[in-house]
Amino acid sequence: MHRGAVEHVRASQAGGAEIQDLAELFRTLANPTRLRILEALALEELCVCDLAVVTGISQSALSHQLRQLRQMGLVRYRKAGRMVFYRLADDHATTLLAVGLEHVRE
Repeated sequence: MHRGAVEHVRASQAGGAEIQDLAELFRTLANPTRLRILEALALEELCVCDLAVVTGISQSALSHQLRQLRQMGLVRYRKAGRMVFYRLADDHATTLLAVGLEHVRE
């Protein structure tokens, strides 16, 4: 055993709750429809009706997917009258998508 290497890794590893949260994030990202939504929102803030057209799914199905993305902190929304517009929550969401796409494209 390489005691120094093992101690370094153990001291640096994420805790159990963080690993669970990370696993849940990756489960959320493992859905092609949700990835299409994120990809669209990386380009433009969109209302639900526009997102439904872009993704090719019903507004009802889209709302279900958006709820999961909101729960994971990947998207945010704003209301303008009766319209609801969605965007990526922050640069982390943009980076996750960009790095994932870069990885699969190489």
